[in-house]
Amino acid sequence: MRRIAAIRRLAAALVLCLAWLPVAGIAQEQSAPAEAATEGVEALGEALTGPDPSDELSDIAPPDDALDVDFSAWSDTAERIERTLADGEPPTGLLERIRGDLVGYRDRFSILQNQQNARIQTLEAQLNALGPAPEEGEEEAQDVADRRAALNAQLEEARAPIVTAEEAFTRADGLIREIDARIRARAAERLFSQGPTPLNPALWPGALEELARSIRAFWDEAEGEIFAGDDELDRERLPVALGMGLFGILLLARGRAWAESGVHWLRNRISRRASGVWRFIASLGMIILPLTGIILIALGLEYTELIGERGEVILRRLPIWVGVFVYIRWLAQQTFSPDDDEATMPLDSARRTEARFYFSALAILVVLSGVRSVFTEVDDYSSEVAAVLAFPIIVVASVLMFRIGTIFSRAVLDTEIDDPESPDPMAFRMRIGRVFGRLVVLTAVAAPVFAAAGYLQVAQALTFPMIATLVLAGTVLVLLRFVSDLYLLVAGKTVQEANSLVPVFAGFLLLLTALPALALIWGARVSDLTELWATFTAGYQVGDSRIRPADFLYFIAVFLIGYALTRGLQGGLRSSVLPKTKIDIGGRNAIVAGVGYIGVFTAALIAFAAAGIDLSSIALVAGALSVGIGFGLQNIVSNFVSGIILLIERPIGEGDWIAVGDNMGFVKDISVRSTRIETFDRFDVIVPNSDLVTGTVTNYTRGNTFGRLIVPVRVAYGSDTRKVERILLSIARAHPLVFMNPAPYVWFKGFADSGIEFEIRVILTDILEIFEVQTEMNHQIAERFAEEGIQIPFPQRDLWLRNAEELTGRGSADHRGFAGQDQTPQSMDERAAMPAAMKRSTGGGDPDGE
Repeated sequence: MRRIAAIRRLAAALVLCLAWLPVAGIAQEQSAPAEAATEGVEALGEALTGPDPSDELSDIAPPDDALDVDFSAWSDTAERIERTLADGEPPTGLLERIRGDLVGYRDRFSILQNQQNARIQTLEAQLNALGPAPEEGEEEAQDVADRRAALNAQLEEARAPIVTAEEAFTRADGLIREIDARIRARAAERLFSQGPTPLNPALWPGALEELARSIRAFWDEAEGEIFAGDDELDRERLPVALGMGLFGILLLARGRAWAESGVHWLRNRISRRASGVWRFIASLGMIILPLTGIILIALGLEYTELIGERGEVILRRLPIWVGVFVYIRWLAQQTFSPDDDEATMPLDSARRTEARFYFSALAILVVLSGVRSVFTEVDDYSSEVAAVLAFPIIVVASVLMFRIGTIFSRAVLDTEIDDPESPDPMAFRMRIGRVFGRLVVLTAVAAPVFAAAGYLQVAQALTFPMIATLVLAGTVLVLLRFVSDLYLLVAGKTVQEANSLVPVFAGFLLLLTALPALALIWGARVSDLTELWATFTAGYQVGDSRIRPADFLYFIAVFLIGYALTRGLQGGLRSSVLPKTKIDIGGRNAIVAGVGYIGVFTAALIAFAAAGIDLSSIALVAGALSVGIGFGLQNIVSNFVSGIILLIERPIGEGDWIAVGDNMGFVKDISVRSTRIETFDRFDVIVPNSDLVTGTVTNYTRGNTFGRLIVPVRVAYGSDTRKVERILLSIARAHPLVFMNPAPYVWFKGFADSGIEFEIRVILTDILEIFEVQTEMNHQIAERFAEEGIQIPFPQRDLWLRNAEELTGRGSADHRGFAGQDQTPQSMDERAAMPAAMKRSTGGGDPDGE
């Protein structure tokens, strides 16, 4: 049985240490000296108030139905608790026990109120179903009147416990707050109580003598147990204890090295995708193996039964101390790893090596502080001895924390130098690290000062919680890196490559989980956290309704279900139902969008109803918001209403070719605020819906894709106009996209400066092909005109230069030549005599000849 118990103790201790060692082992250093002995609490409670009220309350098990609460018994219990608080100063342990019972009663009263409120709502609904009560002088059917009277009686009966429960709830809540205030006042008084200064040299010899006496007492007790032991029992237990001890020493000495070897082996054998996860799991052996070894050693020593009471106290704390030590060393190895890819803090190599050393030294100091606390507890050290023994540990820990804070506060990444506002996650992490480093430096400076002034509790409350906070922050960083490695293993992409929010949410949950631990580190009680949670879950009163976080969870769950169903219905309509109808694509999109808006709105209403949120209770807030919307958000509201009009009237639809102002393109999406148009340059133009409703919009494809095409043609003077008309008409009729009804038409437009103008006017079956049709017709016109000898003119213009002699160097140097003047030579002979270089003939240009 003893061996089975030892194995069970081994497993339980291992699990417990892995779960809570990193923080609890450090945080206990600040609270251990302040814990008062609880022995005799029951007797003191009897002396103050008669029988302990907590004993009576603890006998009342929470009933299955909260309606069974005995309010008379509660009143008696509350009166006794009030007398206890008013007449005496009960110990903190008793106050905590009374508080726990009060919390149980308060929860029952809250359940009672909720049950009765549900019953009252049912009765009120039944009364509303009967219709309004008759006015004075009016009568109603006898059966209806009898039923109304019965429901009113039940309603009054149901409301009676509500008043009593509310009064009892308020009374219990007030007592809880009073007890919390008293406990906090005692903690503050104990924290800021001034003791002897450890700088007084007269106290040092006595402190050293007390420490030596404790060590001698421990050794003498162990020596006495060894020589007083039973030889026969020793022979039976010694081999087992020796085996456990040797195996534990082996794990303690070589466990970390084995784990490091496993990590290096995995680094070289496993692919990059999975290496991060498996290396992290293998690195946990640096904690588990040495911790298992020390637990085996402790169990082996305890199994021999050759240790005394002091030895048992040490052995009970030994796994915690070693667990804290190996965990901090492992955490420093992970956070400031020599490998740049593994390090969670991107410091340079020298700084990481320095930080690992400082953290390992802090782990040793935490263990020494734990040993000092045990000696203080067992040998009941005086305040002078406790202050002298604690002061060196606080000073050395402060020096180490100062160096760590300096490393953090001065760390700068290269990316931050190049871009101070860099979005790099590591840059953001370093900015947070610098702020945290300054806080660590400030704590490291303040703690020794308080300790030297005699405020030992303040110094300990600054030093060890800050060390625990460093450990907690490092743990969060390591877990964040593990989440990123796990995401790489599952998704095959890094967080940066995938640009996913999954690691972000995981990090948010980690930080949210770390907040309660951080509060406990800095002195919060578990009851403080439970009280905060109770207040949070109780909700807040808004009008006649109480809004609870659970209501929001119900709301979100129901709304998401409704939203998913709406999206599924939209998908079914878009892919299966609407394509089988004769509705055009714009109408289909409008129906799908309308179903989406109605579905989301309905899902929101159902979610409000499921969460029990009374919309009438927030009508005042909604009215105030409507005023603000009317004045400050009128453009957004205008666009929203315009979007609804567009979906209902459908003057434009998705896929239409429209022109709005200077923008022309295809409608790609119509939302409740704006419409997205894709131009022919493949740019997206966001147009407010109000511009589409109140402005002028040209829709080229509304209802159909028919449209007119005009192709201008110009021929040279002297061409056969009838022949030109026949050629153009045949080209127009031959194109497959040209409608024959109305028939194509060739318009003899008139006589221009440099040619005779015609126009081909046709109706196309698909206006979206207008450019392709016009291009093809132009090709055919050029080909047919070339075959028929019809010339296509181009504008010509003569350029005359005045005083050409000056330009050729044969005129007076005082003359200047002017180009582009209207003056011309006086005779054709003069023109013929001009050098050829002075004549210019230009071709092409503007179709109008300008």
